[in-house]
Amino acid sequence: MQHQEFEPPEELRDTIKCFWYNRRDVGELPSSFEVLPDGYAEIIFHFGSGCSISNKEGLQPLPSPFMMGLLNQPVLFYSKSRLEIIGIRCFPWTVFDLLGLPSGKGGVRTFEHPIAQLQSKLNTCVHAGRIDEALAEVKQYFLNARSLVATDSMLSKAGVAMRKANGTMAVSQVAAAAHATVRTLERKFKQSSGYTVKDVSGVMRFEQVRNQLWLYPDSNLAGLAHELGYTDQSHLSKEFKRYSGTTPAAFARKAKKRKQAVSDDFVAFIQA
Repeated sequence: MQHQEFEPPEELRDTIKCFWYNRRDVGELPSSFEVLPDGYAEIIFHFGSGCSISNKEGLQPLPSPFMMGLLNQPVLFYSKSRLEIIGIRCFPWTVFDLLGLPSGKGGVRTFEHPIAQLQSKLNTCVHAGRIDEALAEVKQYFLNARSLVATDSMLSKAGVAMRKANGTMAVSQVAAAAHATVRTLERKFKQSSGYTVKDVSGVMRFEQVRNQLWLYPDSNLAGLAHELGYTDQSHLSKEFKRYSGTTPAAFARKAKKRKQAVSDDFVAFIQA
């Protein structure tokens, strides 16, 4: 598996965390990979053999692009042969305004949008191995889109505070950092992202635990709970299982095994 991340231009850093490229070759038989929640929304372009999501009806093929909104539980995807992905990792309170879409929940969702017109050009670039050229096309698209969207300074300030605190800041403190009342902030935040400040903060904090256990599987959970503002280790374990479907200890054991075969960098896509 190959995974690379690219910092966005200065003009996009208040809306986009990064651009990324991922390539995996899994053979002719369908292979599954799990995506764990984190504090971002992703716009996903994919190329090659196609990508499907597992749901109650079975496997549902996904168009390119599709959106992976803020998740609150793991999602299982399937692909075979070669799958290549270009992703745009957005802050959840900016992605809908950036695309000009109404906000909402729903995890993985398909949508009709002019951005889909990029698919053909990107496919040509990716097929020819010109990944830098494909990324340049995507960056330019979002630079143009960003120039048409007014900045909400309240949400920007709130987002900066939440990211800096890794989701550990109380809603009242986030509101103070954004120079807003709690009521006003919550209303605008839910309007822009579909979620409350507390919702997003909870996933951000889970992401920190997840990354720590991936990099350092022997981390002390009680110390981690204290560091990230959980009531105690039991609270951390409960929240971790809520978002991942497994316990921190089980995840750490799995991380130890997988780290023997892959790099230290945690990428959202984990081979199942």
